[in-house]
Amino acid sequence: MTNLDSLRAAFSGTLHTPQDQSYEDARAVFNSTIETRPAVIAQCDHTADVQEALAFAQRAGLPVAVRSGGHSVAGASLVQDGLVLDMRRMNAVSISPDARSAVVGGGATWSAFDQAAQPFGAATTGGRVSTTGVAGLTLGGGSGWIERKCGLSCDNLLAVDLVLADGRTVTASETENTDLFWALHGGGGNFGVATSFTFQLHPLPDFSFALLLWPAEEGEAAVRAYRDFAGTAPEEVGGGAIYLTAPPEEFVPAELVGRLCCGVLVTYMGKAEDLPGLVAPLAALEPRALVVTDIPYAHFQSMLDDPPGFRNYWSAEYLRSLPDEAVRAFCAASELMITPSPSQQGMIPWGGAVARGAADWPMANRDTPWVAHPLGLWENPADDQRARDWAHGLRDVLAPWSTGAVYLNFIGDEGADRVVAGYGRENYDRLAAIKAEYDPGNLFNLWHNIVPRKPAVSA
Repeated sequence: MTNLDSLRAAFSGTLHTPQDQSYEDARAVFNSTIETRPAVIAQCDHTADVQEALAFAQRAGLPVAVRSGGHSVAGASLVQDGLVLDMRRMNAVSISPDARSAVVGGGATWSAFDQAAQPFGAATTGGRVSTTGVAGLTLGGGSGWIERKCGLSCDNLLAVDLVLADGRTVTASETENTDLFWALHGGGGNFGVATSFTFQLHPLPDFSFALLLWPAEEGEAAVRAYRDFAGTAPEEVGGGAIYLTAPPEEFVPAELVGRLCCGVLVTYMGKAEDLPGLVAPLAALEPRALVVTDIPYAHFQSMLDDPPGFRNYWSAEYLRSLPDEAVRAFCAASELMITPSPSQQGMIPWGGAVARGAADWPMANRDTPWVAHPLGLWENPADDQRARDWAHGLRDVLAPWSTGAVYLNFIGDEGADRVVAGYGRENYDRLAAIKAEYDPGNLFNLWHNIVPRKPAVSA
């Protein structure tokens, strides 16, 4: 390991090395299958710390990772024998209610964002759990419960401040570094270290949800009904059809607790008094549990938080349609899911504002109506292959209805072809050219890497 004295002298944050008692806590990420051991973790206090740590890493020839929430299923938040830029201390959130905007530090989680915006009756589309980092989710796209009305997280970006590989600071917006701004709408952590984001906020004075639960064997009828419901639901409605292990909650009948069940979650950007009428077609199927309630949005965002430490494997597939045959295949695949566990198999409706932004930004095929998403979380390493087989199996059985594209934030490392599929070839080539301008040495290469490539020069 290169001597850290030069970095320590200029660094105001905290450095952690494998010899320190604090190292394991600093190294821990959401996915416990990731056993990567960095040489040094640099917890940054401000932008100058990011610049100093980057310069040190390049002098020492160390590979670099950037960590905010640590939720990268592929382990992009850590790098073996390299330097991790830990952004978690740069987590301030400032709300400007008159401008309906928020300035958010590059290490903030959605919990900090949502709680800061809640008193103003405002929000921006964030992750489906509150512990996800704002940076990683947004730069990769940003799917969340209010996306059908408000668009993806990246659609609400007004500006991003970054430190580039060469240490320069830049701002990307609709008027500055516009090519880079385009790339940051789904291009991930390929272009620099995001130290600050400015977001547009949306009014959200009221929020509510309905949750309906059936035994797994009744799930096919429930998913078909949800498909029909979602096809005509207003954009204020989000949610999904989800296979899960029924939790030991008061509203769950004792005979379902710990069993594989099919749930339908209906989120609503409005008051709960409107929900019984909206979900009446679903309630007609006589769910074994039905909950309808108002809830503060920031509180709801933390309800599905899973503690770190589980083993994780995720994947996803865009579907161009969801006929009965696809519903049947989706439901049958749930039988291979590990239960009991926090694993979930979701069918998520897109459309609305998600589709309206499809032509503007790098993510391809956002006009897909459905996203199938196996989200595997389990404890026993002996189940690793079983979990992967289930995730891949779900993709395989849904292949006849797949567009071939994918939302990259929902998957681990599935190869270069899947990265190209996430953008489409034309967008990928444009991203590669932008990467060649801002990170020609490919220092930032861990998040679904876009390889820098200068465009061909015509003769």
